[in-house]
Formats: sequence, C-alpha cells, structure tokens
Amino acid sequence: MDLRDQAGEAVAGLLARPLRTALTTLGTVLGITTLVVTLGVAATAGNQVVGHFDALVATAITVEVPGTPGAPLVAWDAVDRLTRLRGVESAAALSESEDTANLSVRSNDIVDPARITTQSLPVVAATTGLPGALRGTMLRGRFYDAGHVRRGDRVAVLGDQAARLLGITRLDGAPAVFIGSHAYTVIGVLGGLRRERDLGAAVFVPPTAGARFGLRTVTRVLVNTGLGATALVAGQTPVALSPGNEDLLQVVAPPGPTRARDAAQDDVNALFLILGLVSLVVGAVGIANVTLVTVLERVPEIGLRRALGAARRHVAAQFLLESTLIGLAGGVIGTSLGVVAVVAVSAAREWTPLLDARLALAAPVAGAVVGLLAGLYPALRAAKMQPVDSLR
Repeated sequence: MDLRDQAGEAVAGLLARPLRTALTTLGTVLGITTLVVTLGVAATAGNQVVGHFDALVATAITVEVPGTPGAPLVAWDAVDRLTRLRGVESAAALSESEDTANLSVRSNDIVDPARITTQSLPVVAATTGLPGALRGTMLRGRFYDAGHVRRGDRVAVLGDQAARLLGITRLDGAPAVFIGSHAYTVIGVLGGLRRERDLGAAVFVPPTAGARFGLRTVTRVLVNTGLGATALVAGQTPVALSPGNEDLLQVVAPPGPTRARDAAQDDVNALFLILGLVSLVVGAVGIANVTLVTVLERVPEIGLRRALGAARRHVAAQFLLESTLIGLAGGVIGTSLGVVAVVAVSAAREWTPLLDARLALAAPVAGAVVGLLAGLYPALRAAKMQPVDSLR
C-alpha cells in the first residue's frame, strides 16, 4: 500500500462514521479555538493596557532642582520657555521645603472646642500650569492665574483631601484659610490627580505668596509630554530651564515601557497558553479514546488486511492518518472560529484586534500534531494484532 492508498482508506474510515468523526473533531475544535481566542484576546487587551500605561506613566518627566547659594538655578518664568518645546503638553514649577511640609492651617479664626478646624498640611508654591501638570481637574472654583500672581493676591487652592480635612465644601461664600497668621481666600479645589497624588492634601499658593513662607526658589518641575517625545524632551528640558547650568539639574525620566510591557505580556500569554493546552489535552484524550474504540470495533478488518498481506506499518499508518486528519480538521475549524471570536470581542470593546499571523498558521499544525500523538497508542495496538487472532 502506498501513501495514496493509505490516505484513501483513512478518509473512507472517517466518512463511514460521520457523526462519531464530527464529535471527535469537536474536542480538537474546542481546544484550538480556546488557544487562539485566549492568546488573541490577551495580546489585544495587553496592547490596550500598554497604551494606557504609555499615556499615564511613560510621558511624565520630573526635574529636581538643587538648592545653590546665590541666584536660583531655575526662575519661575522658565516654565514658559519649556512649554514652547515641541512635544511638551503641560508643565509647572513647584517650590517645597521641609519647613512648609506641616504648617498649621485652619479654616476659620474661631476657636471651637467641639470641632477640629486646624490641620497640619503641606503648603506648596506653584505656577499656574499645575492642574495640567498633575493631570487633575478643578472640582470647584478655579485655579489662580497670572493676574493673581502679578498682583500678589492672597489666594489659595486646596487639594481635594485638604478641603475635606478643613471642612470646606462650598466656595460661594469666599471661605478663607489661615496659614499661620496669614489669611488666604480659597478660590478653588483641585482633585482627580493622576500624578503626584499625595499633593491632594496640600495647599497651593502663588509664588509671590509662597515667598512669605520661604518658598522663594523652584525645587521641582513637572513636565508631561506626548507619546514618543519623552526621550527628546528629557534632553532639552535642562537647557530650556537653566541655560548654562543644565548639568546641575537632575532629570528623572521614566524608562521605556518595553521591558515591563513584554514581561507582563509574557506572563499573561503563559497563563492563557496553559488554559489552551489543557483544552488541547482534553481534545487529545477524546481522539485517543475514540480511535481506540474504533480499533477494537475493526478487529476483523485489521485481521483481513493482515491476511491479505498488509504489513504492520500499513495498519499503523492508516490509523495514524485517521487521527491526524481528525486533528487537522479540528485545527482548521478551531483556528477560524478563534479568529472570528477575537475580532468580535475587539469590535464589541472598540479595540484594535491584535493577532499574530504565526499563531493562525501554527494552530492547524498543532491540531494535526495533537491528533497524531493521540492516535499513536491505538495505532500501535492495531499493528501488533496477529491475523489469526483477529480473524478468530
């Protein structure tokens, strides 16, 4: 028997029992479909997570400004030059110190033993672009502007946690907070911070007002860039902030997310790969079981073939071809269903489907290999049968 004869006999054997063949193929279909869907959805979802990770983390730059005797390294208006750089979306300069990290702040000037109105809160001087630099929103009121800074107005903006601690929930009555002996009108509450969330418990004042508390020089600059511009902006920022002293500034730029992304993606893929392999094992057990039952049902046929001169390898090859064809058919159908499922899930979630073409090509081959391995034991058992015993 040549290969064509064996292939014809294998196809005839499968078509002789179409319902059993379809049910046996279903196990491989489910295994391959699960494998393709899990890996495809994992890759698609991972791509979305990485996009959010890039937007929220990989675009943030912090510049640490050391204190030096004499003139400050970074002027308050240097941020204006920084925002003109291509790729910079928002920036703000801050002044913080240990002396202002726990100042006494109270919401009124009345001593009420039944109510705690005094809190120890950090006071921070910042430029007008702080809400954008912190990726926050004004929950109430507004942030101070250049006019407040120029006039030296005694205004303040509270972080949402600071406002809650001080019991300030409304601004229509122009509430004031007392920092030490100085009164400041609260004009806004800043919250929803997606960067430097600890500043939600701070009191923000203009640089002119911060000078009263020793906050005269810039200690930090927060910069947000567009995607892909972090490395370029990180190199240009020191020059824009302090020409000639750029070597003294320390730029903290986030590392590229590639390594962390790949590690997380590998972990997710490994998890879903295990789930897909378990499904494949279940399908392989089904193929092996049905093939073994088929061998036992076709004992007379095997004996007749052997009596007519078929070698053991011919019998083994026939059953191996049958199980391999079952696995291949299940692989092709499962791959097709898996690809459709990945596209459907992506469309429902409004994601961009991401599926490796190598996976779509390798999945049918994997199904065929599973079928081949599953039929190995039944084929060897059929090949070892003696013609006399089989015919008897």
